[in-house]
Amino acid sequence: MTKTIYHMCKRVEWEAAQAAGAYAGSSQDEADGFIHFSTAAQVKVSAAKHRAGQSGLVLLAVDAVRLGAALKWEPSRGGQLFPHLYGLLPLHAVMTITPLPLDGEGCHVFPVLED
Repeated sequence: MTKTIYHMCKRVEWEAAQAAGAYAGSSQDEADGFIHFSTAAQVKVSAAKHRAGQSGLVLLAVDAVRLGAALKWEPSRGGQLFPHLYGLLPLHAVMTITPLPLDGEGCHVFPVLED
Protein backbone atom coordinates (compact mmCIF):
# COMPACT_ATOMS: atom_id res chain seq x y z
CA MET A 1 0.00 0.00 0.00
CA THR A 2 0.87 3.68 -0.11
CA LYS A 3 3.62 4.87 2.24
CA THR A 4 2.43 8.50 2.57
CA ILE A 5 -1.16 9.28 3.51
CA TYR A 6 -2.84 12.64 4.11
CA HIS A 7 -5.20 14.21 6.62
CA MET A 8 -6.73 17.70 6.57
CA CYS A 9 -7.52 19.48 9.80
CA LYS A 10 -7.95 22.94 11.21
CA ARG A 11 -4.68 24.60 12.17
CA VAL A 12 -6.01 25.11 15.72
CA GLU A 13 -6.77 21.37 16.01
CA TRP A 14 -3.20 20.57 15.00
CA GLU A 15 -1.78 23.12 17.44
CA ALA A 16 -3.86 21.53 20.23
CA ALA A 17 -2.53 18.10 19.22
CA GLN A 18 1.04 19.33 19.47
CA ALA A 19 0.36 20.60 22.99
CA ALA A 20 -1.33 17.29 23.93
CA GLY A 21 1.33 15.06 22.37
CA ALA A 22 -1.04 13.25 19.94
CA TYR A 23 -3.91 14.02 17.56
CA ALA A 24 -7.32 12.51 18.32
CA GLY A 25 -8.96 13.71 15.09
CA SER A 26 -11.70 16.15 14.27
CA SER A 27 -15.21 16.01 15.71
CA GLN A 28 -16.26 14.06 12.59
CA ASP A 29 -13.43 11.58 13.12
CA GLU A 30 -14.47 11.11 16.74
CA ALA A 31 -18.09 10.53 15.69
CA ASP A 32 -17.00 7.90 13.13
CA GLY A 33 -14.61 6.17 15.54
CA PHE A 34 -11.48 6.59 13.42
CA ILE A 35 -9.30 9.28 11.85
CA HIS A 36 -9.96 9.73 8.12
CA PHE A 37 -7.00 9.76 5.75
CA SER A 38 -6.64 9.86 1.98
CA THR A 39 -3.99 8.88 -0.51
CA ALA A 40 -2.39 11.48 -2.77
CA ALA A 41 -4.83 10.45 -5.51
CA GLN A 42 -7.88 10.84 -3.20
CA VAL A 43 -7.18 13.90 -1.05
CA LYS A 44 -8.20 16.65 -3.50
CA VAL A 45 -11.61 15.05 -4.06
CA SER A 46 -11.97 14.58 -0.29
CA ALA A 47 -11.17 18.27 0.25
CA ALA A 48 -13.77 19.35 -2.29
CA LYS A 49 -16.39 17.03 -0.82
CA HIS A 50 -15.81 17.49 2.92
CA ARG A 51 -13.86 20.74 3.37
CA ALA A 52 -15.02 22.97 0.51
CA GLY A 53 -14.40 26.65 1.20
CA GLN A 54 -12.96 26.06 4.69
CA SER A 55 -10.03 28.29 5.50
CA GLY A 56 -7.39 27.79 8.18
CA LEU A 57 -6.67 24.19 7.24
CA VAL A 58 -3.38 22.33 7.20
CA LEU A 59 -2.46 19.16 5.35
CA LEU A 60 -0.65 16.50 7.35
CA ALA A 61 1.57 14.13 5.37
CA VAL A 62 1.86 10.98 7.46
CA ASP A 63 4.15 7.97 7.23
CA ALA A 64 1.64 5.11 7.06
CA VAL A 65 4.24 2.55 8.13
CA ARG A 66 4.66 4.28 11.51
CA LEU A 67 0.96 3.75 12.29
CA GLY A 68 1.24 -0.03 12.43
CA ALA A 69 -1.78 -2.29 12.86
CA ALA A 70 -4.05 0.60 13.94
CA LEU A 71 -4.21 1.69 10.27
CA LYS A 72 -6.88 -0.15 8.27
CA TRP A 73 -7.59 0.16 4.55
CA GLU A 74 -11.37 0.06 4.14
CA PRO A 75 -13.78 0.53 1.24
CA SER A 76 -15.54 3.86 1.09
CA ARG A 77 -16.51 6.27 -1.69
CA GLY A 78 -17.09 4.25 -4.85
CA GLY A 79 -15.52 1.15 -3.31
CA GLN A 80 -12.08 2.77 -3.13
CA LEU A 81 -9.88 1.72 -0.23
CA PHE A 82 -9.26 4.59 2.19
CA PRO A 83 -6.84 4.57 5.13
CA HIS A 84 -8.55 4.84 8.54
CA LEU A 85 -6.64 5.11 11.79
CA TYR A 86 -8.24 3.45 14.81
CA GLY A 87 -6.46 5.30 17.58
CA LEU A 88 -4.52 8.47 18.19
CA LEU A 89 -2.19 9.85 15.54
CA PRO A 90 1.29 9.98 17.11
CA LEU A 91 3.15 13.19 16.32
CA HIS A 92 6.26 11.27 15.24
CA ALA A 93 4.33 9.79 12.29
CA VAL A 94 3.68 13.25 10.78
CA MET A 95 6.35 14.08 8.22
CA THR A 96 5.15 17.52 7.06
CA ILE A 97 2.47 20.08 7.90
CA THR A 98 1.50 22.34 4.99
CA PRO A 99 -1.03 25.19 4.98
CA LEU A 100 -3.96 24.69 2.57
CA PRO A 101 -4.86 28.17 1.35
CA LEU A 102 -7.91 28.87 -0.77
CA ASP A 103 -7.68 30.19 -4.29
CA GLY A 104 -9.96 32.87 -5.74
CA GLU A 105 -12.71 30.31 -6.36
CA GLY A 106 -12.63 28.87 -2.82
CA CYS A 107 -10.72 25.72 -3.76
CA HIS A 108 -7.76 24.51 -1.71
CA VAL A 109 -4.30 24.93 -3.19
CA PHE A 110 -2.30 21.73 -2.67
CA PRO A 111 1.44 21.23 -2.67
CA VAL A 112 3.01 18.50 -4.80
CA LEU A 113 1.95 15.22 -3.17
CA GLU A 114 3.91 12.00 -2.85
CA ASP A 115 2.52 8.48 -2.71
